[in-house]
Amino acid sequence: MIQDIYVIDDKNELIVILEKLFLGMSKYRFVNVKAEELGVALKNIPALIIVDEDNTNVDIIDICNTIRNDDDNNITPVAVVSSNIDRKHRIQVLGASVQYFIKKPIDEEYLFYTVKNIVELLYMNRKVSPLTGLPGNVQIQAEMKKRLLNKETFAILYFDLDNFKAYNDLYGFSNGDEIIKFTAQIISRCVHNVEKSNNFVGHIGGDDFVAIINKADYDQICQQIIIEFDTGVEQFYNTKDVQRGYVEIENRRGIMEQFPVTTISIAVVEVDSLVFNSTLEIGEVGAQVKHRAKSIMGSAYVINRRKIHGRK
Repeated sequence: MIQDIYVIDDKNELIVILEKLFLGMSKYRFVNVKAEELGVALKNIPALIIVDEDNTNVDIIDICNTIRNDDDNNITPVAVVSSNIDRKHRIQVLGASVQYFIKKPIDEEYLFYTVKNIVELLYMNRKVSPLTGLPGNVQIQAEMKKRLLNKETFAILYFDLDNFKAYNDLYGFSNGDEIIKFTAQIISRCVHNVEKSNNFVGHIGGDDFVAIINKADYDQICQQIIIEFDTGVEQFYNTKDVQRGYVEIENRRGIMEQFPVTTISIAVVEVDSLVFNSTLEIGEVGAQVKHRAKSIMGSAYVINRRKIHGRK
């Protein structure tokens, strides 16, 4: 996943240094923004904001307070680069909820590792799933909201496993966790295998996953995920269950019930900012489409397309 780092610098000097330091590291993307255009950076909910105090016409404390007062960026880390190294000033800046104060003249190696470590630490902290190592709901919502605010056209894929509870009941939760990790690996590999993409994969929880991708790519991605899942999931069953294609579990009334081998259902929602106004609306439609996908026997994906009225 690409990490956007916004550089507040009216003279475009600092970004030249950063791009040189991170040359060839494609997961870091630096964007220069003038101080009076801070709202642009906030709208994109960046991984990090770096402010060059020397090259801005706006008071540094005002800039920091603006960032912290923005609901979507109140946890976005901020680093200030400045030649004003007076102790009282540095304490004042840090008191405005700035995480790092970097002195000028810049030690480039120090700058490189500071930026790299901040972004990696934040990314790790936002991973709420120790099982899969994927971003959780906080980052999922932020990613959806960012793309909506930027009026991007994209597709969201919602994943859910069918008959997974029956598997857990028979084989146990430890084996169930292995299927969840297996599913996460397949989704991540297929979604991120698209060249030069800024695709995203998140773990909602349990056997529920989400991916945010370029709208043009979803057919191929869904088909590949289904092929790999159906081929690989049999390794988690014993030979007898694989051969007959189902498991038998005794229900509360003492009656044996049959449940097919676990499959995967995918709900695809095509998103356009002219149709959807919020992540809540997208989630509601996604739930409806996922219900339709799960009503189909076996692994399947169902697509929701909303027409954009009034567009020519």
